[in-house]
Amino acid sequence: MKILDKEFEIFIPKEKIQQRIQELAYDLSYKLDGKDPLFVAILNGAFMFASDLFKEISIPARITFIKTASYAGTETTGSVQKLIGLKENVNGQHIVLVDDIFDTGLTMKAVCEEMWKQNPASISVLTLLDKVSKHKTDLKIDFKGFEIPDKFVLGYGLDYNGYGRNLKDIYALAD
Repeated sequence: MKILDKEFEIFIPKEKIQQRIQELAYDLSYKLDGKDPLFVAILNGAFMFASDLFKEISIPARITFIKTASYAGTETTGSVQKLIGLKENVNGQHIVLVDDIFDTGLTMKAVCEEMWKQNPASISVLTLLDKVSKHKTDLKIDFKGFEIPDKFVLGYGLDYNGYGRNLKDIYALAD
């Protein structure tokens, strides 16, 4: 499949994504039962994952969204820009940060540092995709969908210059 000037091929099919989401939701519901968690999804990339995941959560929970940016084209910029902030009071709350991909970890680390300033009871990190080889932080991931190699991916909320977010499967840049 061609998106703008690059060729992509299916990497993780939609059926496998949905199966893993059900497993994650079950695990989260079990581990957070009785804690009234607040899921905080990081836009734009996590919107599809957060939506599908939240529909499968079986315990009382709430969801909200924040927006950050750290990518330009197919490369991370190495810096995080907070674009839209959190409106909810997280003091004493059990927070689940939901992201599409954990690459360097710099975005998630910055978000966690900002959250801890507001005294939550706990913070759990949840990501659909984890590029272990790219980590630049020792931040712990509590829940993850898939470990992936260092490939540029798009689809299912992830994009290439704004395109490809609407695809149901996750695609990797063709070699």
